[in-house]
Amino acid sequence: MTQTIDSGQRPMESEGVSMERLSRLRFMNVDRTRDPVRRRIRPRGVPNALQDHPVVDTDDRALALDMTRQLLGECQVTPARTELDDFHCRLHAVQLIDVSMTYLDYAAATSIKVAESADCYTVHMTSAGHGTAHIEGQEHHLTPFFALVISPRTTYTLSMDRDSPQNIIRIEREAVERQLSRLLGRQLREPLVFDAVGDLTTDEAARWHGALQIFSNEVMSPRSLIQQGIGAAPLEEMVISTLLLVQENNYSHALKSRPTTSGKPAVTRSIEFIELHLAEPITLNDIARYARMSPRSIQAGFREDLGTTPITFIRDRRLDAVRRDLLSAMPREGITVTDVAVRWGFNHLGSFSGIYRNRFGESPSATLRGTRSA
Repeated sequence: MTQTIDSGQRPMESEGVSMERLSRLRFMNVDRTRDPVRRRIRPRGVPNALQDHPVVDTDDRALALDMTRQLLGECQVTPARTELDDFHCRLHAVQLIDVSMTYLDYAAATSIKVAESADCYTVHMTSAGHGTAHIEGQEHHLTPFFALVISPRTTYTLSMDRDSPQNIIRIEREAVERQLSRLLGRQLREPLVFDAVGDLTTDEAARWHGALQIFSNEVMSPRSLIQQGIGAAPLEEMVISTLLLVQENNYSHALKSRPTTSGKPAVTRSIEFIELHLAEPITLNDIARYARMSPRSIQAGFREDLGTTPITFIRDRRLDAVRRDLLSAMPREGITVTDVAVRWGFNHLGSFSGIYRNRFGESPSATLRGTRSA
């Protein structure tokens, strides 16, 4: 029998489990059934942080394919012919705002042929056993000592041996690009592409393991800040920044050679002021006084370094803050789109909805509901 949990939009009353802030997976539609996942006693191999966050536990290959596609992108999932009877898909996952931690296990030897990966970056870490990845004609052997790093719109094949589950960190593309742009102090001139394989045994990789451990601790602790709806954005920025600095990519040289957010003091100090006063009224003259630069110098610096204006930069950072608050809101808190928009300085709600949709591809009310607009 196919069994899945609810999308997290309401409590699982039959089991007395209250809805948790981390239960909503916005990239994945798990509304097709309403039956809770069958509970098992500490499933073997599932990370402690994900034990209480099952998404699907099924022998149904069609459902397993659907869930895999939503996680990784357009693909085919093919179990080994000799192990069809042993195929069983188990997926556990939590999501903050743009960073998700997932566990995927098929039990049987299985091949995933991805025609085009999703609009996100995924880090695959084989927690046990072995796997093989084929990307652009190259073969990469995967073990618990090596990670597979997939950039958006990539074509690849991942073949996993029997009992070779994957711990997968999924990060939405726009979040990675926003953080990279902030670290560089300028807009991106080409898409970010990571090297396909990362060595998990290096000293640098210890920083990645450390970031994931902090993420896990926040998920597991019932009194953590993210369980209370606080601190998700900084935690995500830490995970994203760590990946950008640890895993080689086409921006690695620029990241490691720039000691500051921007080469222009006017931009550096302006951004510092904006971040400190983002929820308050901000004028160009306010920024100029803080930065001890002329308004013209500040405008020129933003145009040359970031390809935008100070006013547009402020608006976009406020939109990011609105989205963060909407995604973190829980129904029982009674938060409305108007509440959040006004909190971040958007008083003209008609125009706010339009610019929000243009930036994020959905209405603010759809974000609050945790569902994608059509």
